Amino acid sequence: MTDTGSDDPAGTRTGHRDREPGPAAHDATSLFGPDSRFHAFFSDPRWALAVVRATVLEAAHPQIGAALIDNSTFVTHPWRRLRNTLVSLQRMFGPDDDVRRREAARLNRLHTRLKGADARNRPYDAMDPEVRAWVVATLFESSVTMCRLSGQPLEQDVMERLYAEFRAYLAALDGDAGHLPPRLQEFWPYYDRVVEERLENTEAMRVILYRLFDHLPAPPLLNGLPTMWAAGRAVAGPVIGVITVASLPEPFRRRAGLPEMPGAQTLMQGAYLAVGLARFLPEGWIQPEAIVRLLALSPGGDDPRARTVSALTDRMKRAGALVRLLAPLGPEPEPDGGTDTRSAEEFFAAVLDQTGDGYLDWPDLAAMAREIAGRLDLDEPAETRLYDAFADWWRELQAALDTDGDGRVSAREYAEAVPSLAGPALIRVAEVLFDVTDTDGDQRVDADEYRALFRRGFRRDRADTDGTYARSAFVRDFLSFMSGRERTSPYDPLFSEA
Repeated sequence: MTDTGSDDPAGTRTGHRDREPGPAAHDATSLFGPDSRFHAFFSDPRWALAVVRATVLEAAHPQIGAALIDNSTFVTHPWRRLRNTLVSLQRMFGPDDDVRRREAARLNRLHTRLKGADARNRPYDAMDPEVRAWVVATLFESSVTMCRLSGQPLEQDVMERLYAEFRAYLAALDGDAGHLPPRLQEFWPYYDRVVEERLENTEAMRVILYRLFDHLPAPPLLNGLPTMWAAGRAVAGPVIGVITVASLPEPFRRRAGLPEMPGAQTLMQGAYLAVGLARFLPEGWIQPEAIVRLLALSPGGDDPRARTVSALTDRMKRAGALVRLLAPLGPEPEPDGGTDTRSAEEFFAAVLDQTGDGYLDWPDLAAMAREIAGRLDLDEPAETRLYDAFADWWRELQAALDTDGDGRVSAREYAEAVPSLAGPALIRVAEVLFDVTDTDGDQRVDADEYRALFRRGFRRDRADTDGTYARSAFVRDFLSFMSGRERTSPYDPLFSEA
């Protein structure tokens, strides 16, 4: 069986055994920016496979797995999570120290709010230095494994430089990198020890491997093509799962009881080699940020590219009809006929239930606050105001809708009550959003401020905005979306698109 990383001897993992440079051998100022080793991975298609693998290894850590199950929206909004992760890494590894410090502070505020206990009543804390070190360790080790599996193992000096960059990343978050070994040759025993002693077959890991890929929602770009998406997912989903399992450390696979299909190792190495060939395309052909933005584009939206997308969608629908004739996949969903409203059940599933567990509770509203704060890059005071307003809103909803007293609101409780959600706390949420948009503080959002909001918060353009927007009108429109369930509201790209 082909080696997959964790049980390699040190010489296989790190190339040769030359003496490694000390921590001072790398200039800290050169560990970030376009000259860093990691920066090249942003345009490397193999990185997608490496990130999936790293995410599974993170989720296998019981603390991280519990935090993901309780707080993350990765199942219901995976494309949004992908985009946010990419943006965060680009900020952290970019050349601007101020941007890096601001992003590190934002991530620390986010992680400070993620605390709780798992199903076995074991506490978790996203600010635990051991946990944060493991996240960085999985990214580094998966990057090394990615290169090895695609037939281009990293040279010793390159690997040392890459490890120094990831330690600098951890130091930018925590203030120091003390929970990762200072030298590369010490990293591998640390990694093996965590794999052996800490990782488990967690619920979050099983969700990623056996639910996420098989039920991956279409990105906004392909929302109108259910047949085409289902056909592609039916093939690609299981393959990605098989490849990921085969690439995990063998001792952990055995201990966790993860099944490995016959030929999985060959399929895995073939996939890494095939994807790696894309590196030889002309420079600039593969730009992950542009691809992610394209996938997030909504046909019929305000972005100038929407017309082109709509035309392509029509052609793909015709192709989908042919696929349906050749391989029936069930009845085609009925079109909504362009209606601008949706039922209470649809609104609950698409907007309120951010974590996808069938209930509305605080983690769902916290995810909304987190998404707004991240999209608009709010500073700490504005972010705190936003979280406080969402927390007040949750208390209002819980008091009005939690009829069985279980501390959460079910879809049935919500649908039966058909409540008016526009209470005082939700109005405060809208006012925070207005205040961060009204950059000059004149109590009106002018055309430039409004367009900036849509470009930053919703990744769309509003070139047709010529007048001004009073606070009352702004708040009224936000409340109309949150309580009136209007499908055509521009807030859909923020809250309900995958």
